[in-house]
Amino acid sequence: MLVNLALGVATMALCLALQIALLTRALVYYSKHQAALDEASYLGTMTILCGVMFLLMFGNLGQVAIWAALFQSLGEFSDYNTAFYHSAVNFSTLGYGDIVMSEQRKLLGPIQAINGVLMVGMSTAAFMTTLRDAIKQNKHGWTAKRAEQIRTLVDSQE
Repeated sequence: MLVNLALGVATMALCLALQIALLTRALVYYSKHQAALDEASYLGTMTILCGVMFLLMFGNLGQVAIWAALFQSLGEFSDYNTAFYHSAVNFSTLGYGDIVMSEQRKLLGPIQAINGVLMVGMSTAAFMTTLRDAIKQNKHGWTAKRAEQIRTLVDSQE
């Protein structure tokens, strides 16, 4: 049991490092494109937000891949595709139960599920923060444009 806990915690630490790296990259990407939001159309705003979302999604899929590699290296699955599928089911806490690990290693499943809940939660929080900021900034930009249109209209009637 202690070996499984040690392996699980070490894998969680590796996943956290990957999550932080890609979360940081997503936020840097967003901040570099933030100025464009003032002038961005709806499609432009969505493109920027999709970039953030894909970076965060890639981080979660990378973590699924790390856990799958662990499962396969421990001899739990004969092929990587099955290990990846099982890992995705655990990480997402879906828990089909159609494929199970050996009695010796099955504690790794709930450890990975805890990891998945935390990391998907981090991704969701980061995405919602950027979404809220983009809406706020875009609304400000749209309001400024509308005010300028009104001023132009008033000036032309004087």
